Amino acid sequence: MAALSKKLRSVEGGRLMFWCPGCDGAHQVTIGEGPGPRWGYNGNPDAPTFTPSVLVRSGHYVPGQEGKSCWCTYNADHSEDPAPFKCSVCHSFVTDGRIQFLGDCTHELAGQTVEIPDWEEA
Repeated sequence: MAALSKKLRSVEGGRLMFWCPGCDGAHQVTIGEGPGPRWGYNGNPDAPTFTPSVLVRSGHYVPGQEGKSCWCTYNADHSEDPAPFKCSVCHSFVTDGRIQFLGDCTHELAGQTVEIPDWEEA
């Protein structure tokens, strides 16, 4: 992982990574040519824009996982020692260094727009 700016990190395989304050974790997008989903990138590491939206799902929110065991069921069964993971949705537009969290997010920043935090703050 290499620092491109205070906001972005470059990761192997043509991926860029930014810190998501809603999830309190990093999200990655893949840019450039190659197989698999690719995002457009404005080339500005200080105020990045990625297109289209960034959608991150985990647990039972992942297509095909509905009704199967997930972090919700694990943590309910292990309430005395739950895992540090949870089922979630984070859906956003990243434009000019700001993250616009859409209403389908399952975290507390749903519906809000915030600056991408610097890695040192995260």
